[in-house]
Amino acid sequence: MDAAPELEEDKDRNFVTALARGLDVLRCFRRNEISLTNTDISERTGLPKPTVSRLTHTLCVLEYLVADPRNGSYRLGAGVLNLGFGVLAGMDVDERARELLRELRDGPNSYITAALGERYRDEVIYVAVHRSREDVALTMHVGSRLPLFRSAVGRAILVGTPEDQRDYWFEEAARCDPEGDEQRRADFAQAKAEYEAQGYCSGYGDWRGDVNGIAVPVFSLNGSRIYGLNVGGPAFHVKKKQLETYYAPRLIEAGRQLSLRE
Repeated sequence: MDAAPELEEDKDRNFVTALARGLDVLRCFRRNEISLTNTDISERTGLPKPTVSRLTHTLCVLEYLVADPRNGSYRLGAGVLNLGFGVLAGMDVDERARELLRELRDGPNSYITAALGERYRDEVIYVAVHRSREDVALTMHVGSRLPLFRSAVGRAILVGTPEDQRDYWFEEAARCDPEGDEQRRADFAQAKAEYEAQGYCSGYGDWRGDVNGIAVPVFSLNGSRIYGLNVGGPAFHVKKKQLETYYAPRLIEAGRQLSLRE
């Protein structure tokens, strides 16, 4: 897990380091993990154990964490859940997306999953999902994460983002992984050209070799947030031809309706 960038602390006087570290502690918890110890958190954040101990104590007082004194571990508390519901409630596009996601999912291919995602750092987090009607190994859900630069939904968000903001994201990624910068920019250039020509971005085995998908950008009602709307599924059952002939026109129209842009 990546901690908050140290560069922000150096160049931004308004950056509150203690708050950033507290949030880093909460981000340590991964899917299917019930509890973590201070040692686990220290290893994942790179913070000293005494600092972690003070942070976990504070988060327990605020009820974002719950301590288990029997083994010295912590689990996420109801306060985090309350924050999550607050985030979803504040997404003006989410409620309007549900019916369109259902319609996209309920097409001729029962292996299709339709989802809406928003960028967080170098990932895309799903905020609304209508899962495949089949029992498949790859099960996506609200909170699932995909790579921003290597997935169709991530590329759709990049395409829809203003250039100055997008350049900043690329620069941040290059600080962490300078060797991958050239490939990321080349992939984006290809995705941008594809979007301009076809109206969508594709990902055929780029994120995972066994997954195909296409995506479009979606703009929130006030224009302040950019989402990615995608459809996809296991490559063995979800083929490129069907995605591009049947689903692409419907996906593009759904994105237009959600964005309320002509």
